[in-house]
Amino acid sequence: MPTVSNVVDSSAWLEYLADGPNAEFFAPVIESVGKLVVPTIVITEVLRRLDAQGRRAIIPDVLAQMRQATVVPFDDQLAIDAATIGRRHELALADSMIYATAMAVSGTVWTQDEDFKSLPQVEYRAHRTKKR
Repeated sequence: MPTVSNVVDSSAWLEYLADGPNAEFFAPVIESVGKLVVPTIVITEVLRRLDAQGRRAIIPDVLAQMRQATVVPFDDQLAIDAATIGRRHELALADSMIYATAMAVSGTVWTQDEDFKSLPQVEYRAHRTKKR
């Protein structure tokens, strides 16, 4: 039986890193680095958001954690696939890159992003806010 690949999008990574309400849903997937695939666009989005939030101190640790997984660079074939997938499913550019990467590795996308909600091979969990 082939190994299942998991592609965690930026929203899910950020939820996990912030220990948000859905962090426990994404934790087992993120922590199973042997099955985890990280598209380079996810690295860009997560590190950019952490920097914008003033959380620069954790960036080296987050990057080290992501690098334990299989990092998939965005190459010309993924660009072609993302263009087709993005148009077909009306996805934003970054989302089309993430989904194309997941399809290339026969993976599942784990996300809180509603744009993925109705697509095949997606594990969607609606974003929730913490109760005070």
